[in-house]
Amino acid sequence: MPNYEPIAVPPRAGGMQEYGFEPCEGGVCAAVGISAAGVRAGFRKDPNRFDLALVAADEPCVCAATFTTNRFCAAPVMVSRPRAAAGTARAVILNSGNANAATGEKGIEVALASSQIVADALGCAAEEILVASTGVIGVQLPLEPYRTGVPAAVAKLAHSAEAAHDAACAVMTTDTVSKEVSVEGSLPTGTDGSPITVHVGGFVKGSGMIQPNMATMLCVLSTDAPLTAEAAHAALLAAVKTTFNHVTVDSDTSTNDSAFLLATGAAGGDAIACDSPAFPAIAAAIHGVCECLARKIAADGEGATKLVTVDAVGAATQEDADTVAFSIANSPLVKTALFGRDANWGRIAAAAGKCGVEFDQYACDIDLMGVPVLRAGLPLPMDEDEMLRRFEDPEISIVISLGSGSCSSRVWTCDLTHEYVTINGDYRT
Repeated sequence: MPNYEPIAVPPRAGGMQEYGFEPCEGGVCAAVGISAAGVRAGFRKDPNRFDLALVAADEPCVCAATFTTNRFCAAPVMVSRPRAAAGTARAVILNSGNANAATGEKGIEVALASSQIVADALGCAAEEILVASTGVIGVQLPLEPYRTGVPAAVAKLAHSAEAAHDAACAVMTTDTVSKEVSVEGSLPTGTDGSPITVHVGGFVKGSGMIQPNMATMLCVLSTDAPLTAEAAHAALLAAVKTTFNHVTVDSDTSTNDSAFLLATGAAGGDAIACDSPAFPAIAAAIHGVCECLARKIAADGEGATKLVTVDAVGAATQEDADTVAFSIANSPLVKTALFGRDANWGRIAAAAGKCGVEFDQYACDIDLMGVPVLRAGLPLPMDEDEMLRRFEDPEISIVISLGSGSCSSRVWTCDLTHEYVTINGDYRT
């Protein structure tokens, strides 16, 4: 029997490791000039859970953001979108337990009023405060928890890993774990190329209603690199396009998706524009942090037991590659087979074939968990016991080659379990 080699997956260019970035402590507070806090304000019924997070820069700083494309967008998105476009911010205030979505003019008023409360506490303009919410849709968001919670959060602000963790916990809804990442590395800046040490960190929440069409449900990133507003926006947008925008748990885009990047410039050095020699490195670090967070979302998908990586390669166009990868990643039949430890590659082939992308089935190859299972459109002998052994791994890989070109796409997802149905069947109760 021929010994088939696994499908070659093109390397992902510009990784942060190539530029010497390594993990560090601190989460969103790893960046110099950023503090955070998480408190219980009363948005949630559970008295033991934080539900209000505050991330603040010591001084107004560069900011960038991306938001949901869902036309049923929430009040905080409507308020924060024009503010972020100005390119400067002082803080982000986030609550869990209530999305402030489908709440009309009253919801806008509450979002605006909450930002004023934060601004008064920090001594800045309300326009410098970005707001975000997550939770149940269609319920009016009370303002009173802000009146008590914001002063408590401001008093608790700290430049520490513990404070960053509290903030990350405060935005969790059905998440089972907080999701945080931080890295540090060196950048060349001045005309002489002298290096500065910079940090990138952040947290994200997201477990269900996840197929972001911009970022993920809620995310706050920070860096002390001296980015210009244009460079911060370019780096963030490039990162979310191939990280957060390539995660799917259930193919649903939230009403509240928001991702924020605060850049304090506290590391010193010359301003980094898009054409600066240092830009590729800091952009790679921001991308790397986003990719780590994106993988954490997929791994913590509601009810999930497996993190699944789907690579579609050999496509004629980038759009074709994305379409095939998402079709496989969103297929309930594929996802339930993976939960059931069934190496049913036929479901993978069917998911690819149904999505409208033109390719020759007899040029198609498939690997499952590193094992060649289909070559030139025909099945290969498969050791079922060996496949069951491979299912013990918490991560599952699917690679499909369309044999049509050189474009590729990677999407992260998870298996579909009984628990997902339970969580979402009981979400409001």
